[in-house]
Amino acid sequence: MDFNLTDNQQSYVDTVRRFVRSEITPHVMSWDREHSFPWGVIRKAWDLGILNLSIPASVKGFEIDVVSTALIIKELSYGDTGISTSAMCNDLANAVIAQHGTDAQKEAFLRPFVEGPLLASFCLTEPGAGSDNSAMTSFIRKSGDGYILNGQKCFITNASYASQFTVFCKVGKPTGNFMACVIVPVTSVASDDAGQTYSRSKEIATPEGGKIVVGKPEDKLGQRLSNTAAVTFEDVVVDGSQVIGDRRLGFKYIVDVLDYARPMVAAIGVGLARRALDVTMEYTKERKQFGQRICDLPVARESLVKMWKRVEFADLALMKAAFKVQEKSPDRGLYASLAKNAAAEAALFCANEGLHLHGGYGFMSEYEISKLARDAHIIDIYEGVREVQDMIIGREIV
Repeated sequence: MDFNLTDNQQSYVDTVRRFVRSEITPHVMSWDREHSFPWGVIRKAWDLGILNLSIPASVKGFEIDVVSTALIIKELSYGDTGISTSAMCNDLANAVIAQHGTDAQKEAFLRPFVEGPLLASFCLTEPGAGSDNSAMTSFIRKSGDGYILNGQKCFITNASYASQFTVFCKVGKPTGNFMACVIVPVTSVASDDAGQTYSRSKEIATPEGGKIVVGKPEDKLGQRLSNTAAVTFEDVVVDGSQVIGDRRLGFKYIVDVLDYARPMVAAIGVGLARRALDVTMEYTKERKQFGQRICDLPVARESLVKMWKRVEFADLALMKAAFKVQEKSPDRGLYASLAKNAAAEAALFCANEGLHLHGGYGFMSEYEISKLARDAHIIDIYEGVREVQDMIIGREIV
């Protein structure tokens, strides 16, 4: 593995860094206080080509490798992890189509994201089925030449603004043994006409019949710039062409997608951890106590060193996992879980230590470190809590 970035990768990094400096960091604290959804940033990210990174060259016209994708998401997360989560969710929802869809499905369900700044939702988690996907009860049943989809999902990113839902569900009945993946497109929600910030639930009539009820956006501790809501599917008519791959292999597709997604979550964690380190370094260089800069006090410098080490270790784990996924290595799931846990730990440690080094000011909402401390916790939870990652690692190494 070569740690030197290619010219293309360095170009991506430089482009996203400029974008973050000009479009995100100057506004992120006010957006966070207002709980406003940054459609304008999503539109500009799409214009730059840093959205929909998993769409294959056959549809998009060019391919972005997994390592480059991780670099892009890491830099975007340095600005705000809510924005990067919304952006990454498009890839979470669309990767299964790219990996297991037919050419016709890729054209039908991925082409719209190339032609306009649309958002997608990945619908896996349910109120009674978080880490245990086998406990889900959403299901499709046969109806004529197609299927009827019913069920409820929760904690769904982009739900209020989604133009397409990727839904995992049981086959035949809620207690079925097989899982399927179905794609449910709806009327497009584009940034030009979605300036509003949704604060209530809404109903969407699906083209072939049935409806989708999107709940009121969740009031979250952190990542307030990412929209999250419950989604209920009521008698939604699904054509056979909307079923991805084999309708019995949905669980395998979940594993494939999460192996891809966990390094991207790790990239989000590394981006936040590095941001926490940088804002803390800046503060401790300016703030003086006992006649010297805080960063020059031995106890404070020790904390800064620990923060730096966590960031670097997590970054190394991220790059190895991204490389493993890119090479389709048989042990990619092992390293994806390692990277996810390492990055979550780095994000939590750096945000909390950074807040501590800010002293009382860190507890004030006007300081960015307080926002980073709130944002960090979800990185330890979504796409599999740390205990699930440890279960995967234990299964693979024993």
